[in-house]
Amino acid sequence: MQFKLVSESKTVGPRAGEITTDHGVIPTPIFMPVGTIGTVKTVQQKDLEHDIDAKIILGNTYHLYLRPGLEVISEAGGLHKFMNWNRPILTDSGGFQVFSLSDIRKIREEGVEFRSHIDGSKHFFTPENVVETQRIIGSDIVMALDECPPGDCDRNYAHNSLKLTQRWLDRGYKHFQATSPLYGHSQTYFPIVQGAGFADLRREAAKHVADMGCEGNAIGGLSVGEPIDTMYEMIEVVNDVLPADKPRYLMGVGTPANIIEGISRGVDMFDCVMPTRNGRNAMIFTWQGIMNMKNKKWEKDFSPIDPTGDSFVDSYYSRAYLRHLFHAGEALGPQLASIHNLNFYLRLVTEARKHILNGDFEQWKNQILPQISQRL
Repeated sequence: MQFKLVSESKTVGPRAGEITTDHGVIPTPIFMPVGTIGTVKTVQQKDLEHDIDAKIILGNTYHLYLRPGLEVISEAGGLHKFMNWNRPILTDSGGFQVFSLSDIRKIREEGVEFRSHIDGSKHFFTPENVVETQRIIGSDIVMALDECPPGDCDRNYAHNSLKLTQRWLDRGYKHFQATSPLYGHSQTYFPIVQGAGFADLRREAAKHVADMGCEGNAIGGLSVGEPIDTMYEMIEVVNDVLPADKPRYLMGVGTPANIIEGISRGVDMFDCVMPTRNGRNAMIFTWQGIMNMKNKKWEKDFSPIDPTGDSFVDSYYSRAYLRHLFHAGEALGPQLASIHNLNFYLRLVTEARKHILNGDFEQWKNQILPQISQRL
């Protein structure tokens, strides 16, 4: 994987760049739709390519390991072939999913034991076998196994958790370097910065990750219950340490406003389930603001869903029709809403990139944030 900045090189501040993988070039900043189990919920691959124009999507190691399982993915020739997706894929290590199962998992130095949320069967993840699993999945970007502490944890917990994560990062990267890709394309390993809401721990974690010299780095453990100002502060702290010539991936964040604020602080890559999850629940993100499509106010509104949007959903369907689909319980409603929201998120980062290159990002940010954050 290669990364180059095409805007002014900045430590903390908005940047535009390009990530080159064997499955394509990714302009940054970029938003990555979440395809947890080899599918972005309700959205076909052709829509991801042609209407949404997703440059990269996510898969999740935990979920794919459990279902359909590694044997199926291996015999298919990897996840790209299995799901017929020829663009880049990033796989989360599954650490966040495992650690969210707090009542059915046990953490120890070697790794983490957990029970499947599907059938209760017992499994064990280590930094090494998570790398092996992602080799079989065949993702372009492989994420390290880490522990994601709760946003409200105390300092002692955060410190001990970080030390364990650092040992796991080193073990995982050593195993990554000792193994090879399986399907003829290269893979790269991203370590993860943890440290909860403690600035000194975040600096220590960022220094450890930077010293590993990997091709990209990630920031984890944010947007997990901590105050939003703490999240923004931790991004600044971390990006002041992480190398400017490597892409920075902020995991699991967030709202359109979160993404714009993250870009302004030097983040290059984002993912979140929000556009699809909220879309399935009738929440629409537009350039005018946020809409609840179940509200009666849209019942006889025959205008486009987003008059300034460029998705086929905006061109073909009215607000009244989309509201009708949700009230009728039709599956087309969540599908159209998900496509619309993903299109909005991708256009949002595309517009941000344009204004970074034009040199007027801050002016654009100050204008657009109140607009896209208001409730209609």
